[in-house]
Amino acid sequence: MMNPTLTTLLNHRSIRHFTDEKLTAEEVTTLVDAAQHTPTSTFSQQYSIISVTDPQKLATLGNITGHHWLEDAGHFFLFLADQYRNSQLITATPRAIANLHSTDKFLAGIFDASIAVEAMVVAGESLGLGSTIMGSVLNDAPQLIDLFHLPELTFPVFGLAVGHPAEEPEQKPRMPQSLMHFTNDYQPLVADDPTLAAYNQVITDYYQSRGKQQREETFSHHIATELARDPQQRAKLNQALEYQGFLQK
Repeated sequence: MMNPTLTTLLNHRSIRHFTDEKLTAEEVTTLVDAAQHTPTSTFSQQYSIISVTDPQKLATLGNITGHHWLEDAGHFFLFLADQYRNSQLITATPRAIANLHSTDKFLAGIFDASIAVEAMVVAGESLGLGSTIMGSVLNDAPQLIDLFHLPELTFPVFGLAVGHPAEEPEQKPRMPQSLMHFTNDYQPLVADDPTLAAYNQVITDYYQSRGKQQREETFSHHIATELARDPQQRAKLNQALEYQGFLQK
């Protein structure tokens, strides 16, 4: 059942340490080409990609995300949900213009960008590159909008730091399929589920055996910690979305 594509997908690891080698123009074009060949909602291609090469802008991204290692990546891409381009293509009818401001079309842009970035990750890994998808760009969406002069009906979704790996981190164990793959109906967790307990132990063993940053951790504790983060860090997201003209109906 295995083939090179499955091997690439199943061996995925997020890479956060890169060599000094920058991506070539050909590699950048190839990665963008791979992203472009993914499916998009109604073939509307409702996303855009910005290559960030300006050192000052990369430093600002490091400040926003709290991850300055992105500045040392071989290349950094910023993915946007983009209805602005399509707004420039349509006849200025009230219904068409209103539809571009809708929650539906905002989500379509999110979907298109999400599928495209995953294709870029897989394409990069097939070329021996590594990467990390960075949702932390949303820590300050208004600053990001100003930094890249984003017009209305566009919105940053995530960044992608990609380059030549300078590490081979351990692969994080994924949860058993029985906890996330169901047939016909959603299946809530059962109290004291032995499968979840076993997975918690797997995660504990993983963090204890890691070569770097060992810690006491279970998956349940990890989720609780993530959800306990201060929501004020991204409290401006709704206002930023409205400012960009989204979620109007």
